[in-house]
Amino acid sequence: MYLGKKNVVDMNNIINEFDKNKFVIVSDEIRNCFLEIRYYSSFNFVGTRVDGYVDPVAILTKEACNALKKANEEFNKMGYLIKIYDCYRPQMAVDHFVRWSEDFDDVKTKKYFYPDLTKKQCFEQDFISKNSNHSRGSTIDLTLVSMKTGMDIDMGGPFDYFGDLSHADYKGISEEQYNNRMILRSVMIKNGFRPFNGEWWHFTLIDEPYPNTYFNFPNKNYKDE
Repeated sequence: MYLGKKNVVDMNNIINEFDKNKFVIVSDEIRNCFLEIRYYSSFNFVGTRVDGYVDPVAILTKEACNALKKANEEFNKMGYLIKIYDCYRPQMAVDHFVRWSEDFDDVKTKKYFYPDLTKKQCFEQDFISKNSNHSRGSTIDLTLVSMKTGMDIDMGGPFDYFGDLSHADYKGISEEQYNNRMILRSVMIKNGFRPFNGEWWHFTLIDEPYPNTYFNFPNKNYKDE
């Protein structure tokens, strides 16, 4: 989720304006998907709505959304729908994460999201970083929902859990849970996404169109403007 801790973002490569020629609202392009935009809510590791999340929408570059649409069609044939936790993430949100990591007195979410780590360790292990590939617009955090039951598929660990349990190849879960992770991983890879081994839910478009650009416009519903 938070890659490149040792990298320094060139402030000249941060763009503050939404460009409808580059980005789309995912739910406009993929109708049969669920949204659970965690950073719009207080149910996340920060414990409050994160800076920059004005509306509970998912935004992606057009290229990433087209690839995700193909992956979703394949999931549908297998009896699944996608549930999106996060897509584009403005740099201001990443900055919020960093401030949270430096406030050692705020541990209200520790029990659920990082029970075995200190905030310093979260940063050292790249769960928190000064920049995120989400801010480049072609990364998505997601899981699967069963069409039959309407319930989330059991992945053996929750989204945004900071620890070994979140590693895609973690072996301390059931065979079914591990296989569910591999279903998600295999279809996303097949459709052009690169997984992040540290987080089973995290995928970045291999041929992302803006690999060196970080965006900072708010995450909101621009279609009404």
